[in-house]
Amino acid sequence: MRTSIDGASQVLRPPADGLPFLRHDRAASLRSDPGSLTIDGEEILAVESDAGAARRIDARGLAVVPGWVDCHTHLPFTGWRAAEYAMKVAGRDYAEIAAAGGGIQASAGALAEADDRGVLDQAEALAAEMLAHGTTTFETKSGYGLSIEAELRSLRLAAALGGQVPQSVSNTALIAHAVPGGFDADGWLDAVEASLGAMLECAPVGALDVFVESIAFTNRHLERVGALAAARALDLRAHVEQFASHRSVPVALAAGARSVDHLACLAPVDLPALADSECAAVLLPGAEVMGAEETAPARALADAGAIAVLATDANPGTSPIISMPLILGLAVRRYGWTAKEALLAATLNPAWVLRRSGEVGSLEVGKRADVLVLDGPIEQVPYRLGHNPVAFAFKSGELVFARPDCADRLSE
Repeated sequence: MRTSIDGASQVLRPPADGLPFLRHDRAASLRSDPGSLTIDGEEILAVESDAGAARRIDARGLAVVPGWVDCHTHLPFTGWRAAEYAMKVAGRDYAEIAAAGGGIQASAGALAEADDRGVLDQAEALAAEMLAHGTTTFETKSGYGLSIEAELRSLRLAAALGGQVPQSVSNTALIAHAVPGGFDADGWLDAVEASLGAMLECAPVGALDVFVESIAFTNRHLERVGALAAARALDLRAHVEQFASHRSVPVALAAGARSVDHLACLAPVDLPALADSECAAVLLPGAEVMGAEETAPARALADAGAIAVLATDANPGTSPIISMPLILGLAVRRYGWTAKEALLAATLNPAWVLRRSGEVGSLEVGKRADVLVLDGPIEQVPYRLGHNPVAFAFKSGELVFARPDCADRLSE
């Protein structure tokens, strides 16, 4: 079906077509002029109105933007860890909570106890909630399966989830998340390396991931995971500098990482090299707020021209958040960013992380029609913290969400 979205007050577009990413010091060059957009089948046909379209949306006073790309989540998981949040509020840190049986080990236990249908039911419900808030592409991670067989199962569940939800799904094998009982870190990676071929048969995996922290893995293990990724022509991603600086960014850059994620404790000396690279800086303000973490140097990264990215880090412990609009609001307030900076970090740049920026992440003719119609100007998205601004959402040209109070704007 052909759809014409007519007379929007703002249509958010990149300064030029064909950009794989946009460095953050150029975010102001995003265009947000009045206009219209036509969708034909699965693609964007034109950035103008179409008088013959079978379906029309009156977008006067509204904004049209790309669907959100959430490039860092921990779906699929099961259960929640609300008791840990009370412990954090009471002043206990992540290491103390983990030592008390919480953290990653708790989620691994919950996953082990749940059957596949229960895990997928929760994941599909969360994906539907994400879609209603405008997320049309997201990433999954394994890592809650702290045995080889459980990791294989996690990847099979991720593949099953991708086949059940409307969104595009990219899968990451978080092969070094926590050290399972009965192993040291090297022994666990030995077991993973021996089983990696089997893991990659369970799901279409695009990246390997590692968590560098005093209670998890070291920079030496980061190098090892990087070598495994390179040998399999996979991307390397890394959770780094979340609770303390381990000077992991230079190691990740040397290993060719596609992204470094968290960065709340990024050493200032490592910022220029990251900003000059094509390695994305994935910032997770939800985890910072929920975990009472330090604040990532997001303003400095943006000013230095980094490829800056926002994501939910959706997980049952440190960031039980699925709403990208909420993340945009936290980023603007916490980082001192503009609305355009936040929108760039939620669309084109995370699509780059997932190697999807040729198909999604910006409103360009020929790209997949992953399109949101928002209920007000783009500046209102971070301002109305907690509000869902999505009036209509299209995924590959299909209308997948329509807010009832906006029904009078739709005709077909």
